[in-house]
Amino acid sequence: MKPRPSRSAELARRIAAFRIRDLPPEVVAQAKLCLLDTASAMLVAASPRYSAGRLVMAFTRRLGGRPEATLVGQGVKTSAVNAALANGTLAYYCDIEPHHAAAVLHAPAVLVPASLAVGEAERAPGARVLGALVLGIEVACRVSVALDPTSLYERGFHPSAVCGAFGAAAAAGHLLRLPAERQAIALGLALQQASGLLAWAEDPTEHSRPLNPGLAARNGVTAAALARLGFGGPPAPFDGRYEAFTAFSGAGNPEALLAEWGRRFYTAELAFKRYASCAFTHPGLDALLGLAADAQLIARDVERIVLHFPKRGAHVIDGHPLKSHNAQYVLPVGLVFGRVTIDDILGDRIRHPEVARLAAGMTLVHDPALDAEYPARYPSVIELHTRDGRILVRRVDAAKGTPDDPLTPAEVRAKFDALTATVIPRARAAAIAAAVAGLDRAARVSRLATLLRARVGARRPA
Repeated sequence: MKPRPSRSAELARRIAAFRIRDLPPEVVAQAKLCLLDTASAMLVAASPRYSAGRLVMAFTRRLGGRPEATLVGQGVKTSAVNAALANGTLAYYCDIEPHHAAAVLHAPAVLVPASLAVGEAERAPGARVLGALVLGIEVACRVSVALDPTSLYERGFHPSAVCGAFGAAAAAGHLLRLPAERQAIALGLALQQASGLLAWAEDPTEHSRPLNPGLAARNGVTAAALARLGFGGPPAPFDGRYEAFTAFSGAGNPEALLAEWGRRFYTAELAFKRYASCAFTHPGLDALLGLAADAQLIARDVERIVLHFPKRGAHVIDGHPLKSHNAQYVLPVGLVFGRVTIDDILGDRIRHPEVARLAAGMTLVHDPALDAEYPARYPSVIELHTRDGRILVRRVDAAKGTPDDPLTPAEVRAKFDALTATVIPRARAAAIAAAVAGLDRAARVSRLATLLRARVGARRPA
């Protein structure tokens, strides 16, 4: 009787056997929306007005490399590995791209850049690039759920970075047509490189935060490229003495790596953001803005904001040093301006007197009564204490844009148009959207890559 293959070997076998033709049409459609949404995040972040994008592109140009893959918004190409690093940094910089709630993971910020870079370098058909994107998201999310993202956070690891590297190795391996035994090595080499700490919380520039997905994209692409050349590596990263569970979380659910493969698709569960901030703040923002609209309140009518959030995740947004993750900054900005935009996060509104007043008086309650649904959902309860003595309360379990309350394709497209209007002409935005919509029928990904490569600049929306 043949011994049962290890979970690592079985995962590699399933990655090698993956074909886009086996996906349900709704998953392919969701992948296109994910690509479109992430493309808008990269294009906006490529604007020279934002320092992290400007600096990572300068670094990439200095590295040089064979011109085979697009640098978004820069008018030039570089190596696939360097493009994955630079574009991955862009994709997470504005904190406006899709994410998976239960996996607590910004998989598209890693997988869109990795898939596009390798796909362009390999002159791959559009359908194969789209399939690589789906496969990479599936693997990254499965690794995060298997390791347990809450445990990763508690140890100071960033799931998007650690787990994203495995997803990028799978996506690149698919595009490089690695057989199962080589794909297993690629996953092992991803384990060797998987990294990314939450130490970016102490970096007020917000540079090292988006670098983490860039590192994951680069490391996964590197792992697959080395494996194709015959480089050796650990063949079983999820088994044995030095497996990923012991290294990264000390906990986990290994069965999640393979459970419901081909039946459950994490890509179909992605959430699309309406605000440029940590997803943990979005249910609270929906509750806050909904209450204010229904009661016809403006900021000066509110004495105090109280947010109740699941105890296990509250530390991520309670008094966080970075504006993108600080609930006491994000919610007052939302109430004062009616939205939270990229410039609110990469700029600073704390000098606004009403933002400063509300931020100073806001309370965040670490509420264990809300833990039951976390992290699949981020239930949030807002209390608005008004100056005329009322206390208005609203609970939102899942923000608008999540699978529980999804954005329509038209709403995702409207978001794309609104974001890209600040950096590219309307005609180019329409051409990008058309190229994404027809990607599964395109002989090459080169048309989309060319459109993304052209330079961006500051523009006034038409």
